[in-house]
Order: sequence, then C-alpha cells, then structure tokens
Amino acid sequence: MNRGTRLVAVLSVAAALLSTAGCNKLRARDQLNKGVQAYKNANYDQAIDHFRNAVGLDDDLKVAKLYLATAYAQQYVPGVDTPENRRMAQQAIDEYTAVLDKDPSSVNSLKGIAYLYMNMKDWDKSREYYKKAIAIDPNDPELYYSLGVISWTQAYKDAADLKAKSNLKVNDPYKGKQDQKFCDGLRTKDGPVVDEGIQMLQTAVEKRQDYDDAMVYLNLLYRRKANDFSCDNPATMAGLVRTANEWSDKAMAARKKKAEEKEKKNQGGIVLDQPSQQKK
Repeated sequence: MNRGTRLVAVLSVAAALLSTAGCNKLRARDQLNKGVQAYKNANYDQAIDHFRNAVGLDDDLKVAKLYLATAYAQQYVPGVDTPENRRMAQQAIDEYTAVLDKDPSSVNSLKGIAYLYMNMKDWDKSREYYKKAIAIDPNDPELYYSLGVISWTQAYKDAADLKAKSNLKVNDPYKGKQDQKFCDGLRTKDGPVVDEGIQMLQTAVEKRQDYDDAMVYLNLLYRRKANDFSCDNPATMAGLVRTANEWSDKAMAARKKKAEEKEKKNQGGIVLDQPSQQKK
C-alpha cells in the first residue's frame, strides 16, 4: 500500500469515527428529550433509563447527568431508613459528584448533594456542600437559609432528645436548678451551631429583605437560645424572647405585604368586559 493509499484509508476511518460520534450525540439528545418528558410526567424509573442511555451515548452531556442525579433524588424518601432508599440517595450523590469531577463549579450539583445529606441528617456533610456552593455563588440567599434551617433542626432534635430523658417536651421550661446540667450540656453542644445559624439567616435576610421564611427561622433559633441556653439567666432569656418576637413580627409583616402586593397585581390583571356599542 503506497503512501497516498494509506492516507485515504486513515481519513476514511477518521470520517467513520466522526460520523459515529455525531450519531451518538444525536441519539443521546433524543434519549435526553425522552427522559425529560418522562420526568415531567413523574415517570421517574422510565426517566432514569433514558438519562442513563443519554450519558452512555455521550459522557460529556452534563445536563443528562444532572437530570439523572435529580431523578434519583426524586426517588429518595426522607426519613425512610431502608437499604433501597439509602441506595437511591447514594446514586444521586454519585451522579452529582460525576458532574463535579468535570465541572467543580456546578452549583446545582453542590446544592443537590447538600440537600440530600440534609434529609439524611448528615449535618456536617450538608454544611460542607452548602458552604462550597456559597463560595461559588455568595449572593444566593437560599444557601444561607438552608444552613440556618440545618442549625435549627439539629438544635431542636438535640433539645428534644435531652428533655425527653426528664419527661419534658421540647418547648417545656426546665424545672429548676436540678435541670441546670441539661441547659449547660445543650449550650456547650449546640451554642456554636445556633450562633452560626443565626448569622446565616441574617445574611439571607440582608440579601433578600422580604425573606419571611428566614425571619421565621430566626425567631425559632432565638427561642432555642432562650429556652435551652439561658435557663440560669432570666434577664438574658427575656431579651432573647423579645428578639424572637421581633423576628416573628417581621415575618408576619413581610408575608402580609407579599399577600397585599399579590392581590393588587391580580386585581390589576383583570380586564373588565367593555359594553358593546350600538350602531347608530
């Protein structure tokens, strides 16, 4: 085979490979579209099959990997501790991680992993990934809000578990000096957690001034701080309760304003039928 013949052969093989790659990309897009349609119809098992096929045909199709991870996440049921349910969460985390391997700045992947770990009650890992997302997108108030929710959830659970040992409900006041050890224990364990949560929620409100949900959790965190950390100091407890009430009032005011604005917008969108003019 002479040199010219060899060159033609090489070019033919290259053209065939490019053609195959192009066909695979088209087929991957088709599988992606079918998966999206199945996902929108809540047919998650079918969607997962299509997204898997899309990724298999085109490993660079990032959106297919994100959809695959999200479809797995939709199958995960928070609070259900079974091997199958845990496996579904882990598969979602693995797919989000695969996206991060090629695109470390994928905020959606970081948020997806953080949200799954939060529902799995792995507070430390959830915080880790939310903070990674903040490092990339520091202006998203929902990231700070999520960290505040984690802080409250952790503090609430710890208080509920500890108070149950003394036959108290989570929001019951302590009985007196005999329960001081519980107050001291919670303050040591969750004091930094609650303080960080308050800081995160305040940042969320700074970035979205009508963020009523964040205001609600600020109210709740200040109440945890009053009920669980200040039982030996009535004056401090009273001050924290006042601050909690202030945030509660702000949340109600923000919600009222939103409702009024929505009602005004709806009224403004109504077009009254005009009476038909009679011909003269």
